[in-house]
Amino acid sequence: MNILLICSAGMSTSLLVTKMEKAAKEKGIDATIWAVSTDSVDRNLPKADVALIGPQIRFQLDVMKEKGAKLGVPVEVIDSVDYGMCNGPKVLEKALKMKK
Repeated sequence: MNILLICSAGMSTSLLVTKMEKAAKEKGIDATIWAVSTDSVDRNLPKADVALIGPQIRFQLDVMKEKGAKLGVPVEVIDSVDYGMCNGPKVLEKALKMKK
């Protein structure tokens, strides 16, 4: 499963990526998880199965959902508490539910 995280600069999400990768490994889930800035969305969204955007850019959700819909990629906002606490297992769980 390919999980794309989108944030404003692409850096604040790197710790969350690491925690999500760890959670996926512990659950035996084969996942590729990466983070990009909003500038790189068009290049990366076609490679994703699901996309999650950081709460700081939730105002862009409609635009991102529209881009995702054209590619069959569901897009949702990461819960701000889970994002702030870098709760990798919880964010991974959300991504997995989006794919079902």
